[in-house]
Amino acid sequence: MADKDAAPPLPEPLRVPVADSHTHLDMQAGTVDEGLAKAASVGVTTVVQVGCDVRGSQWAAQTAAEHDSVHAAVALHPNEAPRIVHGDPDGWSRQGARVAGGDAALDEALAEIDRLAALPQVKGVGETGLDYFRTGPEGMAAQERSFRAHIEIAKRHGKALVIHDREAHEDVLRVLKEEGAPERTVFHCYSGDAAMAEICAERGYFMSFAGNVTFKNAQGLRDALAIAPLELVLVETDAPFLTPAPYRGRPNAPYLIPVTLRAMAEVRGIGEDALAEAVSANTARAFGY
Repeated sequence: MADKDAAPPLPEPLRVPVADSHTHLDMQAGTVDEGLAKAASVGVTTVVQVGCDVRGSQWAAQTAAEHDSVHAAVALHPNEAPRIVHGDPDGWSRQGARVAGGDAALDEALAEIDRLAALPQVKGVGETGLDYFRTGPEGMAAQERSFRAHIEIAKRHGKALVIHDREAHEDVLRVLKEEGAPERTVFHCYSGDAAMAEICAERGYFMSFAGNVTFKNAQGLRDALAIAPLELVLVETDAPFLTPAPYRGRPNAPYLIPVTLRAMAEVRGIGEDALAEAVSANTARAFGY
């Protein structure tokens, strides 16, 4: 029996190169160069490195500047905003000093995200949004204020908006409608049902599917994928999380994109090459590279 902590084997390479539209290289084992080489060996030739806090966003921007195959997205994760406001020790200022918390601390962190978003290698603002799974009612106001600020930053800099939506579908859609979504909006790790996919399609939002689309209990995700317009579909790992079946529970990485993409092609009833061509073009269009 395979070690649950062991990296899954290399899948058969894709014939058409694709991008991993959402990954966290800073949370994965090995060096960036090793991870990128492993991914490229199976046809995953581009990745979007996503920041979740100030330090992670700075790292994403720096890594994208150093690697042609990496693009960056920068943001405060929805769960980060309440931590900063409430003075959690994990909240840090632009200078790297501990902050006391409060709205001023959140404003300072958002100012650094705004600065990073102007950089040419930064193609997205995210992951931002709302998460009602890990943050209770006491954090909702901070999350929504941060979300609205990220929407404004994305629009002002002409960057894609990358949405994290966990158990908050109605409020995420409401805030996007109230603020006016950026021209390019991506629902990372799409978690809605088919009805929500119809709303996203009507509004032109991209829907990015991760390894959980392969899980046995994820028929709702497969139903959404089946009806999503092909020109709005992306693929991602969200690595090191959401490793696709049959490797669920083991470490995820961009090189496992082919496993998810092949499962997605089965759901769509099309060949893997056709799906790869579509998601490759879609990802480049979504992130403007």
